[in-house]
Amino acid sequence: MLLPEEDRHSHNKRALLGQIAMMMGGRAAEHLVFKRYTTGASDDLKKATELARKMVCQWGMSENLGPLTYTEDEGHVFLGRDLQQHKEFSNDSMRMIDEEVLEILNSSYERAKKILKTYRKALDSLAKTLLEIETIDGDGVLQAMQQFAPKTKK
Repeated sequence: MLLPEEDRHSHNKRALLGQIAMMMGGRAAEHLVFKRYTTGASDDLKKATELARKMVCQWGMSENLGPLTYTEDEGHVFLGRDLQQHKEFSNDSMRMIDEEVLEILNSSYERAKKILKTYRKALDSLAKTLLEIETIDGDGVLQAMQQFAPKTKK
């Protein structure tokens, strides 16, 4: 669970990509440990997708699409109103948005997998601890990460 250290009104791309990689960690861990996916990571996937879409569509954080905003003022939706008639951008742009969002999600997933593979012993230790005591605070996670950090070659 990500706890806010402070209220933020501005986020940089690097920090947002880190958040998405963290959100993809559950799915990556499922695949790494069990070689399959479950519904357990569905909320994280939803939040990661929403954040990636905001990066691309609202905050202009796509190199390919540029500094444009790809959002609509949905206004009030009335029965019988076709929202597709009020698009402010093309089908090609929508396809490019989807591709950009997918690229962010895929690269964040690969980043999460790489981190979990590097820290596999810490992952296993934390999972064992969670089975025993059900909760771990941030200090406990840091301790496990330090204890099982891979040795660097000098």
